[in-house]
Amino acid sequence: MREAAFVKQNKDKWLKFESLLSNKTNLDPNQLSDLYIEITDHLSYAQTFYPNSNTEQYLNQIASKAHQTIYRTKKESKNRLISFFKTEFPLMFYHHHRELLISFLTFSLFVIVGAYSAANDGDFVRSFLGDGYVNMTLENIEKGDPMAVYKQQGEFHMFLGITINNIKVALFAFGYGIMFGIGSLFIMLRNGIMLGSFQYFFYDQGLLWESMRTIWIHGTIEISVIIIAGCSGLVLGNGMLFTGTLPRLTAFTRGVINGLKILISTIPFFIIAGFLEGFVTRHTEMPDWLAIFIIASSLALILFYYVYYPIYLHRKMKAEEINKSSNQITLNITE
Repeated sequence: MREAAFVKQNKDKWLKFESLLSNKTNLDPNQLSDLYIEITDHLSYAQTFYPNSNTEQYLNQIASKAHQTIYRTKKESKNRLISFFKTEFPLMFYHHHRELLISFLTFSLFVIVGAYSAANDGDFVRSFLGDGYVNMTLENIEKGDPMAVYKQQGEFHMFLGITINNIKVALFAFGYGIMFGIGSLFIMLRNGIMLGSFQYFFYDQGLLWESMRTIWIHGTIEISVIIIAGCSGLVLGNGMLFTGTLPRLTAFTRGVINGLKILISTIPFFIIAGFLEGFVTRHTEMPDWLAIFIIASSLALILFYYVYYPIYLHRKMKAEEINKSSNQITLNITE
């Protein structure tokens, strides 16, 4: 649909929405909420088909104003959290798959760098992981239990400590995005090198499979959401660097809000990863098929929620919008 036709078809709704926002004393919260959802759908459509246009800027402004008005005048509904994870976040995250890809590629590159460095420098692993950890692991290998580090603490204390630590790493990955995204890439660099050197260390000891089948039980989700947290920092940084047609402050504010939404989305997954590390990973005696099933299920969960589901929702919304436009055109021809 051409931009002019899109504006003509929907301008009455937009004007009605602006009128409701201006007439604050007579706001019907439910009606306003319904219109807000439709406006954000229109905004997503405009971002897809008319990027950096006056229409996108106009819709973004009234959507931002509406968001502030709604959540000042209407109590959060009980299903707000469900709505966020089910619809609001995935639709927003679709537009940040590029940042996700950059975060993933950066992390993957430095995993290779870490493994290569460990292979060519005998002291490299110790410089990153520390002498204490390396010596302890070597002792565990000699005792015939190389993964004993996951059995040292009680289940709950380990779960709690790991979860809090991972969330701290994610906060740093997001917060360092204020340095135009470079800080977030540095977090990906550091963690990527650490993982690469860590895995090479076990490979060098002839324990690559044993380490992978154990560590990736929790690491599949843990590493994935650290990469996603890096994505949140890049979204923040992009809000400062690439403003498009928006005023710099507006673009920065949007970057902060979207980055925070991405960061918030990782918290349940960090809790799952912490639970797996605290309560499941320690059972190194479990059969290979069970470990592989947990790892594969974890990877499928991450790929579904952060890659497939946002694309599916976006395409579904776009198809509904196109069908609605086609029906409107048919109706106009009939009339």
